[in-house]
Amino acid sequence: MTTSECLTLNIYDQKCFVEHPAAGYRKIFDSVEELNEAIPAEVIGTIPSWLGGSVLRMGPGLFEVGGEPLNHLFDGQALIHKFDLKDGGVTYHRRFLRSDAYVRAMTENRVVITEFGTAAFPDPCKNVFSRFFTYFKGIEVTDNCSVNIYTIGEDFYAVTESNYITKVDPDSLETLKKVDLCKYLSVNGVTAHPHTDTDGTVYNIGNCFGKNMSLAYNIVKIPPAQKDKSEPLEKSKVLVQLPSSERLKPSYIHSFGMTDNYFVFVEQPVKINLFKFLSAWAFTGATYMDCFESNYSMGTWFHLATKDPPDYLNSHRFRTSAFNIFHHINTYEDQGFIVVDLCTWKGHEFVYNYLYLANLRQEWEEVKKAAVNAPQPEVRRYVLPLDQGKNLVSLSYTTATAVLHPDGTVWLEPEVLFSGPRLAFEFPQINYSQRSGKKYSFAYGLGLNHFIPDRIVKLNVQSKETLTWQEDECYPSEPMFVAKPGATEEEEEDEGVLLSVVVKPGAQRPAFLLILDAVDLKEIARAEVDAIVPVTLHGMAQ
Repeated sequence: MTTSECLTLNIYDQKCFVEHPAAGYRKIFDSVEELNEAIPAEVIGTIPSWLGGSVLRMGPGLFEVGGEPLNHLFDGQALIHKFDLKDGGVTYHRRFLRSDAYVRAMTENRVVITEFGTAAFPDPCKNVFSRFFTYFKGIEVTDNCSVNIYTIGEDFYAVTESNYITKVDPDSLETLKKVDLCKYLSVNGVTAHPHTDTDGTVYNIGNCFGKNMSLAYNIVKIPPAQKDKSEPLEKSKVLVQLPSSERLKPSYIHSFGMTDNYFVFVEQPVKINLFKFLSAWAFTGATYMDCFESNYSMGTWFHLATKDPPDYLNSHRFRTSAFNIFHHINTYEDQGFIVVDLCTWKGHEFVYNYLYLANLRQEWEEVKKAAVNAPQPEVRRYVLPLDQGKNLVSLSYTTATAVLHPDGTVWLEPEVLFSGPRLAFEFPQINYSQRSGKKYSFAYGLGLNHFIPDRIVKLNVQSKETLTWQEDECYPSEPMFVAKPGATEEEEEDEGVLLSVVVKPGAQRPAFLLILDAVDLKEIARAEVDAIVPVTLHGMAQ
């Protein structure tokens, strides 16, 4: 069954709901080997003549070391994938990132550096005293850059959310250089989702130590490629600092919003306990996941800062009820308001608690039971009034509200753009080059069915209509939008294609690069390869 014709209003229609009793999704969480060279794909259909270049994807590819399992989805060793499209043909290649975490794990046959949900395995050659002094020297932060890949200047970097990024060769997939951002910027780490201006300037956000040893958030700027061929990172700088609502407990940050004139940071109630990070981990072998906790009283705060000149707007205090936030869809200015579209998860509990591999590999009925207890997903639109003298949102096309309270805070209530029981619209993409920071109509996302990726969704953020691509026992990844060359803002913003890496366990060729028409989600072509491709998180088409 292929259901690209499932058109619904507000939520997924039940006829588009899919069960997975065979639990084929387990294959996307299996370890694989890298390839010595690129392998050819079998193309079914016709790839548009204008579509060429490479699709680069990052994700975990090794889920156990030395016979010991890695625990969390984000623990697997980083694997970089590449589909090359040329003259109507496609090839596929992949290599493990030669991070310190990977090289040392392979050399010592154990987990040497603590990952997101897996503690480093003690060196059996050391006694308890030498292990203690090893821990006492300080926390060794992982450089397992499995989350995303993006460009800085003319260089490509695999990234996670620590202070380390890894320069890679996009042609050979060779690992070139480990880079410590702390040498250039006052940050403890940055997100895996920067924003990039049309000139190549990169903006990002990360937590840092602010005044009086309190935690804060720095928005940073990395300039584009330099005419003198110098390193852009050497000229990077902190633009503006935002305060943390709790002195020693910064919020978890995965992305942020940016318009032509403003930055938007959503401070969520999922917190990093710095005391646990610095003490419990070092002495008891805790993981990153052990350092998270929820603040049950703060709700969620929206912070605003101007871009030019960079300045934190401390007079604009926006608050709403508690939710988890990982991915911003888009943020734009309109008639004195800032519109912020988000993929949210209701409540205080950390969604990552449900992404342990033991949970994701369960039988289908058990997967569904676990998801019932998890925070429920919702695509929401919040509207922030820039004029604090106005209490009501006056934009005619949204039901979102903003009300000024006596204490000076503005309480926000969202408009729900999409909501479905245990069905998430996540890993969102837009026509970034044309609509980022601007009013838009369409978002594309990965549909998570009880956390299992089984569909690609197009969401009309104005009408709330959705289109869905689905196929039996197929598990897609984040859809990447590629605009048709020559498309302008005056033309349809969805003029282009979507690219997604899809796994179909049990098929003769069990993985393929799917090419969909972004207008109606009809399949244009697929390039099938004789290899299982494990789950990929984020990536880019270039």
